[in-house]
Amino acid sequence: MKILIAEDDEMMLKTMGFKLIREGYEVISCPDGSVALDKIVSENPDLILSDIEMPFASGLDIVHKVKVELKLNIPIIILSAVGLEKNVLKAFELGADDFITKPFSPNELIVRIKRLLLK
Repeated sequence: MKILIAEDDEMMLKTMGFKLIREGYEVISCPDGSVALDKIVSENPDLILSDIEMPFASGLDIVHKVKVELKLNIPIIILSAVGLEKNVLKAFELGADDFITKPFSPNELIVRIKRLLLK
């Protein structure tokens, strides 16, 4: 199973990638939204983890591209810092499947990923 991570915080990107690889997932790391949009089309991931605020393209842009424009059935988990409720609600309106507030437990992330991939 391939998981694409779109996250502009390098330490967070590496930490999530390390945890997911240890769990047996293939990881596609994207340091910004623009790279993520390119990789979604070329790599066809099984699940997307996306920060909501990134340079070049936001998590909302990613959800819109995947769910509205491409009409792909790829589960998307949005990651966001506290205080961005209106952005989170917009992400759900566009078709995001789940949301996790930063900081979060890596174990909680794995549970949420497994839940979405087993649907």
